[in-house]
Amino acid sequence: MIQIDLRSSQPIYEQIISQYKYMLLQGYLHPGDGIPSVRKLALELDITPGTVAKAYKELEQQKIIETIRGRGTFIAAMPDETRNEGVIRRVKEELREQCMELIYQGMDRKEIVSMIEEVLDSLMKGE
Repeated sequence: MIQIDLRSSQPIYEQIISQYKYMLLQGYLHPGDGIPSVRKLALELDITPGTVAKAYKELEQQKIIETIRGRGTFIAAMPDETRNEGVIRRVKEELREQCMELIYQGMDRKEIVSMIEEVLDSLMKGE
């Protein structure tokens, strides 16, 4: 289910978060679906439980998962159009930095917008 790239510059806990979000977006996971416990996922991925706990804590703060004591950890019900403005600001800043890098690589506005549309299209199609 979750696969970690140890050569990636992206921290492992962020890889876990990204993959759960992707699986939810693509319909592989649905609200109410159970996910592995911190310990179980750590064993499966051969990483420390603290790394998984950090990812799960962030996913809980974003209301993507919920832990029910004695029952386990589950994909949370989708919120009613509520947006996490903190997350949106953080992603906007990250996008700003990435666009700046693309400009430094010689890409113009049209090419950058086209690239973003290409990424969005692939996410929406489940690629």
